[in-house]
Amino acid sequence: MSDALNYLIEVRPDAIPHYFKFLKEAGKHLDPKTRALISVITKVHAQTETGLRQYLLRALREGASPMEVLDALLMAFPALGLAKIVWAVDVILALDLPEFRPENIGAAARWHNIAPAAQLGDGEVARFDCDGRGLFVYREGKDYRVYDSRCPHQVTNIPHLALQGLELTCPKHKWAFDLASGACVKKGTQPLKRFEAKVEKSRLLAYW
Repeated sequence: MSDALNYLIEVRPDAIPHYFKFLKEAGKHLDPKTRALISVITKVHAQTETGLRQYLLRALREGASPMEVLDALLMAFPALGLAKIVWAVDVILALDLPEFRPENIGAAARWHNIAPAAQLGDGEVARFDCDGRGLFVYREGKDYRVYDSRCPHQVTNIPHLALQGLELTCPKHKWAFDLASGACVKKGTQPLKRFEAKVEKSRLLAYW
């Protein structure tokens, strides 16, 4: 949450939690993906970029495909109008999410070749770029944990310089993550996105 929301929760505990409860109750009969897509539309209607970034990620996390996000925007055309839809697509394109690149739209998930498995020592972390996606990889024995380098808060691509030991801190809003587990340990609540990984013929592979 933003500093402003944290402030309002602290100074107006009688009001703000009730508002969040109302929002939760109002959508309790919808599945999480549908709720997130509706939230994307409301943020586009208000042209709130930070909100759009946040709920776009939530929709993807809840299983929405890029095509479903685009369909939701296009279906809301009577309420949004073309100008707001174009604004939203401009925001999405500026994020440079691999999922939304034209060559990846509709593409089936597959295994990606990251690096020689022996390149990473036991207990070490490294950052890799693979097929247009930034990754952080932590090795513990024979277990390789592969994470998206983008912060789950507002899609900031976290650089290698943000790593201190096993703690990775997003430079934008200071969300911090433990790379041994991917869990968010400071500021936020959402973990890093983790990809399935395996070693095959001495190469580290990840699936997305």
